[in-house]
Amino acid sequence: MAQANIIAKTKLSYDTESDVLYINFDLPQSADDSDITDEGVVIRLRDNKIVGLTILNATKVLV
Repeated sequence: MAQANIIAKTKLSYDTESDVLYINFDLPQSADDSDITDEGVVIRLRDNKIVGLTILNATKVLV
């Protein structure tokens, strides 16, 4: 049931001007570390747990 709880708490926000998609796995919170993939996905971490993703150039990456 923990998986269903994570899905229920996931929040999406899209910035049309910047073409950036924000995915938060709970209420938005600051990260203490992050990694970026070659595809332009920023993985935001807090206490070594993923708290969210930021997808740069979202319309190009997701379409």
